[in-house]
Amino acid sequence: MSPDAYQKSTEASAFPLPWRLRQLTALLVVVVALLSPTMLFAEPEAQAASWSDKQMTFDIAPIIVDGRKLSNVRGVSAYPAKRRAREIADRIKAFAAEAKLSPDELHVKNTERASSIIGPTGPIWHIFDFDAQFSGIEVDRSVFAETLLLRIRETIHAYRDDRRPEVLLTNAGYAVFLTVLTLSLLFGARWGLRRFSAWVEQRIPEHLETLEARSFNLLRADLVWRIFHRTVKLTSVVAAIFLGFLFVNTVLGLFPWTRLLATRLFDFVLDPLRTIGSDVLDYLPNLGFLVMIVIIFYYVLKMMNALFGAINKERITFSGFDPEWAWPTYRLARLLVLAFGLVLAYPYIPGSDSAAFKGVSIFLGVLLSIGSSSIVSNIVAGYSMTYRRAFKIGDRVRIGQTVGDVIEMRLLVTHLRTLKNEEVVIPNSVILNSEVTNFSSLATDNGLILHTTVGIGYEVPWRQVEAMLLLAAKKTPGLITTRDPFVLPTTLGDFAITYELNAYTDDASGMPSLYRALHCNILDVFNEYGVAIMTPAYERDPEEPKIVPREKWYEAPAVSPASKVTL
Repeated sequence: MSPDAYQKSTEASAFPLPWRLRQLTALLVVVVALLSPTMLFAEPEAQAASWSDKQMTFDIAPIIVDGRKLSNVRGVSAYPAKRRAREIADRIKAFAAEAKLSPDELHVKNTERASSIIGPTGPIWHIFDFDAQFSGIEVDRSVFAETLLLRIRETIHAYRDDRRPEVLLTNAGYAVFLTVLTLSLLFGARWGLRRFSAWVEQRIPEHLETLEARSFNLLRADLVWRIFHRTVKLTSVVAAIFLGFLFVNTVLGLFPWTRLLATRLFDFVLDPLRTIGSDVLDYLPNLGFLVMIVIIFYYVLKMMNALFGAINKERITFSGFDPEWAWPTYRLARLLVLAFGLVLAYPYIPGSDSAAFKGVSIFLGVLLSIGSSSIVSNIVAGYSMTYRRAFKIGDRVRIGQTVGDVIEMRLLVTHLRTLKNEEVVIPNSVILNSEVTNFSSLATDNGLILHTTVGIGYEVPWRQVEAMLLLAAKKTPGLITTRDPFVLPTTLGDFAITYELNAYTDDASGMPSLYRALHCNILDVFNEYGVAIMTPAYERDPEEPKIVPREKWYEAPAVSPASKVTL
């Protein structure tokens, strides 16, 4: 292959384009990168792979002159590629800095060992056989050296042209113009954004209020308005940063001393985009599998939700399976299904095979195992209580020393409302290890027995006492009339006989009011028949019976029903 033919084959990629055309190309590349990473990174991905393979075998470095890449050179351990590239670039710059030296004075001198590019000041570049082989094209070393000579001459001409006073003045003018243009765009955009926001504030609120009313307050006007403001603010900030980056990159690229910084700044932004695009392309097959898993398990969970919802509403029944078990069972089944789906999806999650991902997973697992022992015990206890059917929402229960109505059953705790209207939160693990008394579970079907005791002296006939207690129960409203109350003499004490009155009710939640009414009726009946209820300590018979005469039943501040004024 001749030098001219080889030069033409590599001219498009080897020689730098005019700088303004390069800037326009860079702007288009960034825009395309933001809009379609797939289009931008498809070809560079393959190129990067080929270069990566070579970098694993060869130590290479680029020769950079004024921010423009001239070529790559190969190095060895004793003479690294970076050092070789830097020294070649320094010699080219030194030659270009001497205005009296002409690039045409450079020539190639071929020997058995190398082809050297030599100038009046000495050798600039020694090219060996492995340099030609590394070029990627089967070409003779001398031909490759002639091509590099042409590129060096182009670089020297560009180096000197960039430093001509008229070029520097022109580029300075461009920099001033770009500065004014950028500032104008920023202030203009800010002014336009304010005008737009003011226009929106005048037109949109009434529409948002209408939307809020039509959505039954599901879409709140203030929330939509806040999201709109933050979206506009974020968009303006991103646009300002993008415009500032283009300005800085373009202005730095106008001058040879800062052009390398502009190139690196451009690569600093473009390389992450290229990496992201490449990773996204590589991940697309796994992403498709994950999407399929999500769709399948989503519909599986929807079917499970519908099934257990029908069981909860007793549209579907199973022998021995209570409808109240439907949602707890659904939550357990959902957890198992999600765990199975996570096991299937885990190998396809990005980075799941990396050491960092595994280390973080192990760390989180250790933290969870250390800090969640009580949580797990409460969860197990919660499900255990559900399937034990110890109580349900609305039941009146006694757990330990706490008596109250069950108002909420959660996975970790149970909420009780006491008779004093206090809310008590009890961990499920405590309930599992405690004795639970349910006053409501049998009250509806068999009746709950209310019981109270009185101590009566031996001089009072037990039949009279029994009759009075039954009469007091009969006068108490709210007790079940279909089931007869009964009296049990429980203790024959030293000074009195203890009688226990037992009466039935189907309203466990009304126990306090029923006990109050029952006790009041017992006092009234015993006072009416002149029988004294003994105190716990008894020394001797009193001179007069310890009773309350009827005429003193309503001593102040008590009020007789007959004296009450009906409003």
